[in-house]
Amino acid sequence: MPSPVLLSSIHTGRALPYTRPGSRSAIAKSLVDHPVRIHAEGIEGDEQGDLRVHGGLDKAIHHYPFDHYPFWRADHPHPLLGAAGAFGENFSSSGWTEAHIHIADVIRVGTATLQVSQGRQPCWKLNDRFGYADMARTMQSSGRTGWYYRVLEGGTVSPGDTLTVVERPCADWPLSRLVTVLFDRTLERELLEEASQLPLTASWKKLLLNRLQRNEVESWQSRLQGPADA
Repeated sequence: MPSPVLLSSIHTGRALPYTRPGSRSAIAKSLVDHPVRIHAEGIEGDEQGDLRVHGGLDKAIHHYPFDHYPFWRADHPHPLLGAAGAFGENFSSSGWTEAHIHIADVIRVGTATLQVSQGRQPCWKLNDRFGYADMARTMQSSGRTGWYYRVLEGGTVSPGDTLTVVERPCADWPLSRLVTVLFDRTLERELLEEASQLPLTASWKKLLLNRLQRNEVESWQSRLQGPADA
């Protein structure tokens, strides 16, 4: 198990009109300096701009490691990268990355119990937020995606609380390994079959099964660039 880490900061946001006609987003989140209530659909007061692809029970809370910020400052410098929250994350911490956290890990923080449900699938909204056409693609190809939690038990969480992994049902599957299988266009059948047996979200399991059945990798272009650029 990884050593516990501190929840450095919490961020929430309201869904507002975004950069492209008809789009909305809550990616611009504000720092929260007080305890927050966690429920099945996330943090009280937090919103999502498009519930078809963001939020919901399996994407209730997004956690992004502050450990990745030096990479982004060097590769895609931007004023937003001066503080946590730039990627629309709800939780920020240092000490855990995708190499430390495993799919289905159960985590205690404050009085809430969370479970790692999947990694982030970046989309074009990151490109528009930072002004780089390849921002989402770089996040995906670098594996620096962060991860989502589902809420097993609601409660109250405060900045400075300790995050502790209390259960690890998938000891062989750090998130970094699973993200590599999904995003590195893997067609290795044995690996895909093993990954498809993991306790994945319905969308990720479907993705793996489709890849096995068709023996081809799906296109990510629309999600990474957006309909206007596809």
